[in-house]
Order: sequence, then structure tokens, then C-alpha cells
Amino acid sequence: MLDVVGLALGIYLALVLRQVIRGEEVLFGLLWRDGVSQWLEWAAPITVLVFAQAGLYRERERRPGSGRILASLIVVALIVLAFGLGTGYEFTTTGLIPTSVVVAAVTIGLLRAAYESASLELLRALGVRRRVVLVGEGENLLRLRRALAGSRSGIGYEFLGALADEPVPGLTLLGRRDELAEVLDRVRPDEVVLAEGGLRERDVLEVVKHAHARGVKVQLAPETTELLVQRGEYVPGQGAPLFELRPPVLTGWDWAIKRAFDIVVSLLVGVLFLPLWLLIALAVKLESRGPVLYVDRRIGVGEREFGMLKFRTMVADAAARQVELEALNEAEGALFKIRDDPRVTRVGKVLRRLSLDEIPQIVNVLRGEMSLVGPRPLPLRDYRLLEDWHKARYAVLPGMTGLWQISGRSGLGFDDLVRLDFTYIENWSVWLDITIIARTIPAVLTGRGAY
Repeated sequence: MLDVVGLALGIYLALVLRQVIRGEEVLFGLLWRDGVSQWLEWAAPITVLVFAQAGLYRERERRPGSGRILASLIVVALIVLAFGLGTGYEFTTTGLIPTSVVVAAVTIGLLRAAYESASLELLRALGVRRRVVLVGEGENLLRLRRALAGSRSGIGYEFLGALADEPVPGLTLLGRRDELAEVLDRVRPDEVVLAEGGLRERDVLEVVKHAHARGVKVQLAPETTELLVQRGEYVPGQGAPLFELRPPVLTGWDWAIKRAFDIVVSLLVGVLFLPLWLLIALAVKLESRGPVLYVDRRIGVGEREFGMLKFRTMVADAAARQVELEALNEAEGALFKIRDDPRVTRVGKVLRRLSLDEIPQIVNVLRGEMSLVGPRPLPLRDYRLLEDWHKARYAVLPGMTGLWQISGRSGLGFDDLVRLDFTYIENWSVWLDITIIARTIPAVLTGRGAY
């Protein structure tokens, strides 16, 4: 609202300046003369959209300053100018546009500064604080505590205590690091600030997993965290260099774009390949007794169980025979794979070789249980063998294909496969999905990394 008021005030003052330079009378109704109000009606929503895209409506501490306001208003002016020229509008005073940009940048900046100051003072007067738990070891925690208490441009911290494996003088010890989940449930903080020094990669991932599962923000005072820093975002004005580790969950426009992409492509594939579906179903039914489709219980987003559909490629009692085959498992970690599995039928071998048994998962995608691209969902047996840090991959929908499928998965260790999932989550874009789908086709045809 303040931005729209600042924009209108900026345009009005630019008109006043023009009248003064021309030596003409300055009237209050300048905005409603010569169609200027119509342009304001167009410029206002465009300004809000451009500002939103530029991050000017983000949280207080990440909100850009006056430089971004000016740059965004230049973009708004170019859009308005292009629209006017495209519709044949004759601009009577071309100098009015750059003048309005500069003056509006000043008026919007002043209104924003007044709002920031007044709202911050109000929050402080009301005693609003951010309840925080520190996690780390010894001297690192003390240095972090002093730095955060010494300077902060926004709302102050209320330090609830620390989680460490040894007592820390000057800090209330809430528990050991492996008791994080219980402590978060008990004290319910707003943020967890992690002093990375002395912590292993897996320790950091476990802290992030437990905190994000409870809606608690995680901020990192880093030394090096190569695995997560791509998802980190610098938060200025904290007194110590902090990075917020944002949950690897697709939300807002990202989620809408990915979901729309999944639905459109799934419907096209379902319709175009319907004859192939029928031929495969007939072949499966003719070779062996049992249902055409196999419902495989898998773990999906949020660690919830769902039924993943596949064309049946094994004999009907395959699940019951797996226990006797565990000793023949050729995969590392929480995976079960046998290159020449005796339970697989002849038709099943062909379907697996070409990954055609996966086609019915289109139905799971349309149901919203899976995505076309994402971390591969694991069977219940494999899920039970996961370590806690592996489970961060369940923050997004599982996929029919993913980086596992195009990276020679049988030649990689399980920890490396999980890191591929993290890489996908942190770097998602619709173009990455398209690239993975395109690269899946040759990977399937050549059988690279699959058995």
C-alpha cells in the first residue's frame, strides 16, 4: 500500500516540478489531467509485481535497499513506455517518465524507511523477541553468543540455551545434540543457530532435518558446509555472518510450475502411449498368473507411505521370497538389488531393461503422490535401513526418474546417491527437469547403471 502511495506521490511531484519549470499554475488535480490517472492505474499493479520479483516484499532483514527500488522503477517505466508505444499512445512530455522514476524512488524509499523504523520500534516496545537455541561445541558457542548479542539490526534474540555434548560455561545447557528433537518439542524456539565448527556433515544435516520438520528456522554460522551452502542465504545485520538454511521444499510459484508441468506431460504420455500400455498388460497376463499391476509400498514426501504402481515383472510370490535372497544382495547400503534375480519373469526382464514397468507411475503423478522428476522412492525394507541424515530427501515428492537414473546408479555408493538427491533439490528448475527427462531416454536405452 505504501509503495502505491509513494508511486502516486512521486508522479504527482514530478508533474508539479514540470508545471513549475513551465511557469504554469500548480493544481491539486494534476494526476487526473491528460490521462495521467489511467497510466497510474496501469503502473501501480506493474510496480507491485516488479517489486515482488525483485524481493522487495521479503522478510525485513533480507529486503533490498533503495538501489533495488530505483532499478525496479526503471523496469516499470520501460514496461509502461513499451506498452504505450505499442498501443500508439503519444507521450507529450518524454522527460516526465525519468523524472517520475527518480522522484518516486525517493518518495517510496522515504515511506519504506518510515515504516521500517516505526514498526521496529513498535515491536521492541511490545517486547517481541526471537527465541533461539544455539547448537555446537564449547568455545564456538560462546563466540557466537557474544557476536549475536552485540549487534542486530532487526528484532533482538532471546537465548533459551544451548545444545552441546559438554557443558558450556555461561550458557544454559538444554541437552546433548542428539536430544535436539526432544528439546525443540519442549522449548519451541523460533530459530536454531548452528555453530558449524567441530560438527560433522551428518550432524549438520540431522539438526536441519529435525528443525525443519517442526517449522523452526535454521541459521548457520559457517566454516565450510559444501553440501548445504548452496541452499543457504546470507542474512545481514546479525553481528555474526549467518546463513539461513532454507527447507528444501518447493513452494509458491516453483510448486505451481512443477505441478503443472507434471500434470500436462503425464496426460500427454498417458494418452499417446495407451496402446503400448495395453500390449504390455496383455504380455504380463499371458506369461504368468497374477495381477497385471503390482502395488509396491514406498515412502514418499514427508516420510508417508503410498502405493507405487508398476507393471508386474516378477512371479506372484516375489515379496515372500525376498528374505531367502538377502544374502545375494549386490547393492551397497539401504538398497536391495540382484543382477540375475530368479523371481523376474521373461517379460519382466524386457520391461525392466527398458524401464517400461515404471509407466503406470503416471497415475501416481496425477494423484499428487509422485513427480516426473525427483528423488527415487525407496521400498519399506530399504527405508528402515536409512540413517537420519539420508531422510532429508523426503522433503519433496519422489520422482519417476531423477539424477540416480542418469548417473550410473549401480556404480555409485548409497551416500553418493543421496547427495545426488540433495543436489537436485537445491538446484531445481523446470529446465533441470526437462534435461533429466531428456537424458533418461538414452540412459534407459543403453541400460546404463540399471539392473
